[in-house]
Amino acid sequence: MNASMYTQKKILIIGGTGTIGKYLVEELLKHNPSVIRIFSRDEYKQFEMQQELSEYRNIRYLIGDIRDEKRLLRAMEDIDYVFHLAAMKHVPACEYNPFEAVQTNVIGTQNVIQSALSAGVKKVLFTSTDKAIAPANTYGATKLTAERLISAAQFQKGPKDTIFSSVRFGNVMGSRGSVIPLFKKQILEKRMVTVTDKNMLRYMMTPSQAISLMLEANEMAKGGEVFVLKMPVIKLIDLVEVLIEEIVSRYSINDVIKLKEIGLRPGEKMYEELMTEDELRIALETKTMFIITPPYAVKNIYFNAYSIKKAPIVSFEQAISKEVLSEWILNEQLI
Repeated sequence: MNASMYTQKKILIIGGTGTIGKYLVEELLKHNPSVIRIFSRDEYKQFEMQQELSEYRNIRYLIGDIRDEKRLLRAMEDIDYVFHLAAMKHVPACEYNPFEAVQTNVIGTQNVIQSALSAGVKKVLFTSTDKAIAPANTYGATKLTAERLISAAQFQKGPKDTIFSSVRFGNVMGSRGSVIPLFKKQILEKRMVTVTDKNMLRYMMTPSQAISLMLEANEMAKGGEVFVLKMPVIKLIDLVEVLIEEIVSRYSINDVIKLKEIGLRPGEKMYEELMTEDELRIALETKTMFIITPPYAVKNIYFNAYSIKKAPIVSFEQAISKEVLSEWILNEQLI
């Protein structure tokens, strides 16, 4: 990553107190930015973050909600780069409160777009999800709509220079709301783990992998693309077994840890996808990601800019081994 892109630049991270937000802040601080503004609606999480990063004098903490366009516009004054991480993302909560998900994930994203154009921001990177592909739930549908808003913004902005793009990834290991903290809590407190289905497969990556690929995508972005990170596939049962083994060993637990299958939650899929077949046909490919070019654009702009090849027909890799999984969990200190 070229440090000069962010050196002495002003950065806004919307949803910056979440797990990915925290990792992103820590990485960007290494690039010596002029200022990083954290924008979120949870004052307690901001307070915690201030305590953790108290030695840094170039971080500002702004309370606000992406549903409030005026507040967003104020937050974006003089900003160079925007990372849009905020979302309502709990699948059952979005199913039960669908219009709340629309207001945050769809209308909130449109507010980000309008504010960025008004403020003259250089680049906006939106974080999407593998659940946006052939969505089976409200969360996925709202994130797909937000992706389309971001791509369309690139070609509806008139003379403005702002570059909009999206990055799509799956579950980030250890993030708030992910299964690792939940399983750890269940093992320690109940000596039992509840799994939806042992055969479930999920795309997962470590926080460090997610951040490095986000920054790579933002540097490459020409406008309107969806960057699809090549994520490893993990078997849910492998993850459970590795966590049980590591936690039982670390905390000297002598009890047998039980497994209980509870079935899929509302709107949940057995298997996620990285791209649709139609997207795959038009995607470009690098070593670390696929790039879905926007439907309105001249393809040669992207093809020539990246110096990369057309994506081949993909045979998605097999699930990673339990040994690799264990190594990731320990290296990233996720338990």
